[in-house]
Amino acid sequence: MNSNKPSKPATAQDFGGVSSDRRTFIKQSSLLIGAGVLGSIAAPGIVRAQSASLETKAAKLGFIALSDAAPLIIAEEKGFFKKHGMTDVEVLKQSSWGTTRDNLVLGSKSNGIDGAHILSPLPYLLTTGAVTANNVPTPMSILMRLNVNGQCISVSNEFKDLKVGLDTRDFGRAILKKKASGKAVNAAMTFPGGTHDLWLRYWMAAGAINPLTDISTIVVPPPQMVANMKVGNMDCFCVGEPWNLQLVNQGIGYTALTTGELWHNHPEKSFAMRSDYVAANPNATKAIVKAIMEAQMFCDDPANKEEVAKICSQRRWFNVPVADIVDRLKGHFDYGTGRVVDGSPEAMKFWKEYTSYPFQSHDLWFLTENQRWGYLPSKLDTNALIKKVNREDIWRTAATELGVDKKDIPKSTSRGVEKFFDGKVFDPSKPKAYLDSLAIKSMKG
Repeated sequence: MNSNKPSKPATAQDFGGVSSDRRTFIKQSSLLIGAGVLGSIAAPGIVRAQSASLETKAAKLGFIALSDAAPLIIAEEKGFFKKHGMTDVEVLKQSSWGTTRDNLVLGSKSNGIDGAHILSPLPYLLTTGAVTANNVPTPMSILMRLNVNGQCISVSNEFKDLKVGLDTRDFGRAILKKKASGKAVNAAMTFPGGTHDLWLRYWMAAGAINPLTDISTIVVPPPQMVANMKVGNMDCFCVGEPWNLQLVNQGIGYTALTTGELWHNHPEKSFAMRSDYVAANPNATKAIVKAIMEAQMFCDDPANKEEVAKICSQRRWFNVPVADIVDRLKGHFDYGTGRVVDGSPEAMKFWKEYTSYPFQSHDLWFLTENQRWGYLPSKLDTNALIKKVNREDIWRTAATELGVDKKDIPKSTSRGVEKFFDGKVFDPSKPKAYLDSLAIKSMKG
């Protein structure tokens, strides 16, 4: 686990150097019997368009052991990459988001990776050089969103009597009392400026907890969250599944909330690739996007949830019991406090309701929140950066060639005004007004 660091605005050095995780601041789809039949079977309504010749059939793609990586895993396991001519795609496990960053900086030509299942803000932090060694930029292209919803904030059983939820007032008083006694109080997330960091900070700041002064924010890789909670290294954490459900199943802590309760249908992970790969291999890039789109449709089909969970549980992928994955994938949430929600509207989605499309307005929110907490400068030209990194044009072309129904292709690059659980609103045309409405922030010039 990383050494504890105070929750303060980060410098570039806080993110650590290359290859040093410890120093990182820190049924649209048919049920397919096997990869051999995929060449002739497509999801209902999907037309396998003939594309221009592929520049390469190879790509190395990274993933973290999180349920929202399922589209990449399913694209590999069910043969969707091969169906679209990408016969030499490797889907490679990464130990942490710091490792993902380092391997993207290297690129496959230097034994790294070409693209990844990734925290949505991370391609921007890489492109600006905010999280790379010596702040050297690694230009990235966001090609699609992989999922909405599906993350959780979990709390140690030390605070089980409080039954912490959206309201943090009692929890805030409890951790301040603990801090006053001389004990460390820690909130864990997975990468500075990443989605889990932002959900955790938003939740705390919206209530009684100042994430800059009241609690130390530490970095822990997703697969290590439960083990670290077990030995008392943190009071709460934010991470994706299956680690929140595993915590409940092991009786170590409980779920305070699923992040969709903070922001319904919020964007979460993206699929991004190095921009030099995209530029050199435009047809191969489209083929990869099409394969992942079909995998997203497969993952979103209720008839396939059990199979998806079983596949992801395998040692090659997550190496966890199916029971730690399947319930929440199906929308069944046992919070571990006696609260049980079946058919949750905040369950993870992979395709429905425009999930796959990378709205530029959502990228703007991520950049604005990174400005809020001092990870990016307040004077950054966010609109120019989004136009450089967000390649929704590739998504649209791939969707059209794949035969996606026009009603499933958004007409705008903005999803419009977004509303949060605490009454705040984010109007993409007025990001400064949003920032001005927030009482707790740590801006830098």
